[in-house]
Amino acid sequence: MKKILIFLCLACMLGGCATPRGGIDPKMTQLRIREFQTRSYETKDTLMVMKALLNVLQDQFFIVKNADVTLGLITATKEVDLEDRGFFKRLFRDKEDRWIKNSIIECSGNVSAHGKQTRVRINFQMKTFDNKGTVMEIVQIQDAAFYQEFFSKVDKGIFIAREKL
Repeated sequence: MKKILIFLCLACMLGGCATPRGGIDPKMTQLRIREFQTRSYETKDTLMVMKALLNVLQDQFFIVKNADVTLGLITATKEVDLEDRGFFKRLFRDKEDRWIKNSIIECSGNVSAHGKQTRVRINFQMKTFDNKGTVMEIVQIQDAAFYQEFFSKVDKGIFIAREKL
C-alpha cells in the first residue's frame, strides 16, 4: 500500500511537469528557437569570443569536450546529480525500483565571423537517467530566458576579455 501511495504521489508530481513531445513546444518555430539561441557581437575577433564562451561554460561547471577554432565548434557537458538521498526515500525503495538519478546537460556552440560581427549560436539539451543508467528523457532546452541569462554571462566574459581584466 505504501509503494502504491508513493508511486501515485510521484506520478502526480511528474505529470504536472510534463511537456508535449519530450519538452519541445509544438507552437515554437525553428526560426524562433534559432533567434534566442543566437547572439551577434560587434567584433571581428572570433577567437576572443570563443575563449569568452569557453570561460563561461567552465565557470558554470561544464566540461569542455571539444573546441575547434577552425570550425568555431564547441561541445561541452555538465553532469547534475538529481537523486534525493533522504532517509525516508531510501527506506521505502526496493532493489528493483527505478528513480531519477542524474542528468547530463549537453551543449554545442558555433562561433563564426559574419561581416564586422561575430555570431554565436548555442544550444543545450538535457538527458535524464534513472538509477540503472537508462535514459528516461531527452529534452531540448527551449527556454528563451535560459539562453538570455547564458548570453548575459557571455557578454560579461567578452567585456572582461576586451578590457584585459
